[in-house]
Amino acid sequence: MDMRAVAAGLAFAVMWSSAFTSARMIVEDVSPLMALAFRYLISGLLGVIVARMLGQSWHLTPAQWRATIVFGILQNGVYLGLNFVAMQTIEASLAAIIASTMPLLVALAGWVFLKDRVPALGIAGLIAGFAGVAIIMGARLGGDIDLFGLALCGIGVLALTIATLMVRGATSGGNFLMVVGLQMLVGCLVLSLAAVAFETPRLNLTPQLALAFAYTTLVPGLAATFVWFWLVDRIGATRAATFHFLNPFFGVAIAALLLSETLGPRDILGVGIIAVGILAVQLSKQRSQVRQGNKVLSQP
Repeated sequence: MDMRAVAAGLAFAVMWSSAFTSARMIVEDVSPLMALAFRYLISGLLGVIVARMLGQSWHLTPAQWRATIVFGILQNGVYLGLNFVAMQTIEASLAAIIASTMPLLVALAGWVFLKDRVPALGIAGLIAGFAGVAIIMGARLGGDIDLFGLALCGIGVLALTIATLMVRGATSGGNFLMVVGLQMLVGCLVLSLAAVAFETPRLNLTPQLALAFAYTTLVPGLAATFVWFWLVDRIGATRAATFHFLNPFFGVAIAALLLSETLGPRDILGVGIIAVGILAVQLSKQRSQVRQGNKVLSQP
């Protein structure tokens, strides 16, 4: 992993983690589903236009179309839609912590349902990660926390986990920016229908809303996605996923800095344990792949 990849991984982690804080700012002044649908309309159109300028085609493979539809519905529609709704009543730091468990849930689901082999280091990482979540929830549940918003975040991260497992390797074959742009347009359609069905529109135009919306559309929405796919193409998905262990740190740090959200000692301890657990899971995947590769090379 060279310095360019390290810099890109750090940039991705910061951008991904900051999305929760900007979303919290947005939902203070506008109905969440409407705002997110509009964001995806802009991001999706920009992604498709840039992809066409780069010579990418929207004639995707069947696997890429499946990934586009599945991710558009489950990630952009269900996961982020529920998170935006939830952040009307829960803190950005808590939403970021719950979302950061996605690599742990993917590893656990792959182990239980897909019979993936998880080395001892990975099992230890899973135990540590969920122990960290338990520590944070134990501290938060004793205070003033909206359980409905918490449940929405939990359902959202489960939807993202399912999407990740369903489209393993389906985005390979080029045209990745086109796939991303079309995913966002699918999310826009899903969220628009949900907004019409379930939401009472509200809009309070403020400078904070304008800045937060522009930021979340261009930075976490487009730039972070582009950096992520570039990183995966450069160093592989497993190594790239290692940077997810930074998300709990950056998520709570940015929320504390910009929103003045308070963090107790148990929050900080739990975040550290979750980060260590995610790192252990990702390192165990790397070691397992190296061992498998060595076995293949050693065969006559």
